Amino acid sequence: LDATLQDNIAGYESAPALAEDISLIRDSLAQNRGRHAGQFGVDRLLCRIHTFGFHLVALDLRQDAQLHRKVLGQLLGQKDWEERTPQQRAAEIARLLEHQQLPGSSTADPPSSEAAATLNVFRAMNRAQRQYGARAVGMFIISMARGSDDVLTVLALDALANPEVSEATVFEVTPLLETVDDLAAGPDILHEMLSNPVYRTRVRGLGNRQTVMIGYSDSSKDSGIVASRWALYEAQRKLIERGHEFNVGINFFHGRGGTVSRGGGNLVQGILGAPPGAVGGHLRMTEQGEVINQKYGVRFIALRNLELVTGATLTHSIDDRAGGLDHEERDMMTFMAEQSRRKFRGLVYGDPGFPAYFRATTPIDVIERLNIGSRPASRRSGEGIENLRAIPWVFSWAQTRIGFPGVFGFGMALCAAIDRYGIDRLRMLHAQRVFFQAMVNDVEMVLGKSELGLGRRYSELAGPGHSQYFEWITEEFDRAARCILELKQEKNLLDDQRVLQRNIRLRNPYVDPLHLLQIDLLRRWRDGGREDDQLLEALKATVKGIALGIQNTG
Repeated sequence: LDATLQDNIAGYESAPALAEDISLIRDSLAQNRGRHAGQFGVDRLLCRIHTFGFHLVALDLRQDAQLHRKVLGQLLGQKDWEERTPQQRAAEIARLLEHQQLPGSSTADPPSSEAAATLNVFRAMNRAQRQYGARAVGMFIISMARGSDDVLTVLALDALANPEVSEATVFEVTPLLETVDDLAAGPDILHEMLSNPVYRTRVRGLGNRQTVMIGYSDSSKDSGIVASRWALYEAQRKLIERGHEFNVGINFFHGRGGTVSRGGGNLVQGILGAPPGAVGGHLRMTEQGEVINQKYGVRFIALRNLELVTGATLTHSIDDRAGGLDHEERDMMTFMAEQSRRKFRGLVYGDPGFPAYFRATTPIDVIERLNIGSRPASRRSGEGIENLRAIPWVFSWAQTRIGFPGVFGFGMALCAAIDRYGIDRLRMLHAQRVFFQAMVNDVEMVLGKSELGLGRRYSELAGPGHSQYFEWITEEFDRAARCILELKQEKNLLDDQRVLQRNIRLRNPYVDPLHLLQIDLLRRWRDGGREDDQLLEALKATVKGIALGIQNTG
């Protein structure tokens, strides 16, 4: 083991080789009445070796598809590479891979710093697998995947980076579908991937399983919560169908955040409400930010959370037919998604004055200066909502106690559905389908945690233009609350979730003064040109305090 740690030639070649030696000790103890002479400790060590190997945890990697396209075009020496259609790029990459005609490093011009850094990632992946075992590297996730060419590009870059290596890098290429349009295109992207002979051979070598990552954050920020949830449901259902066509099992990697609008909320209901076949005994998801501490910071709470998630996963896997919606129910959800998306996008992306209102109303300018997160607040320069990442978008609204991302559009969708289909039909849908129950309950929780009295004070920071926007927000919140209460036949929000209702009521008086302080500090800091560092530090403290108090960031 010492030799292995020092990368000495006398070390173990792999973790299974170590397991063989420890198994000899375990077998000897078992055969010589050594149960109480150390066998328990040896069994535990074997379990750890099988679980962690020499790598501890598998490393997943993630990169934007656009960067990969740019780099591959440079390495192939084809300046019009990015202007070609995805189908043209896919056909060319498949031909180069199949006939092993990718250019060698000696024949190409010296790569740019961007290309060199990209190739170094693939070299490090290959080196890690050779040194620590194949399980040291998990999957390569492609952000903003648009076609099968993005998947094949990853394979081409790996081949370009490691031309002389005898053992190929073993990893699964996982497209990430983030926006509502991407989710809708997902089944066609999967069909293109599995129709390609080169990629199909690779999937066969990985056990005929393909993982697809689905994004809750950007799809919600793109079109609102109803359109996002429905696009996620339909994408899973259709991806499973496409997988069946090729006899390939589809695993889903759920890119969930901590808040309702980013896929948080009641996870058990989220699992039970998944489409038939979407779980199949397998659950992979992200846990982020403050959620990790809340769910796993205390041992008994961590165990309880794992029990709940495991139980829901097994329940859905044993009888997954319960989650399926029939044709009429899908029509209802499609109608609601269209209504919600039109309402949400009409204001957030269709109103030219909304970005300025958002930046004036919320403390986004403070959050952008916090030293948190692995990425900048915006993907690109510019103050448009489309450039802002989902986490600061949600975080900013949470600070104002206006749960805009988790509510806006839902009220219009639910009330329109009640008018069109009747309240009895909606109540039947709510009673029978966990998917719809989960969405309604999550929005109800956001409404319960919102406080529009405080929200109005934040909105007033936007000056004279605030009144119209805040009136639209208030109308939508009132509409959502009224229709939820009618649907659930309740008098007050969260009457069927008394513990949560009480917790919100008890903690609000302690958080409310922080909001008033933050509003005053924001006004003074902005009036001074945002140059007073002492006010900025005080503002950062209020942001942290409010986040802890309301148990929400992004």
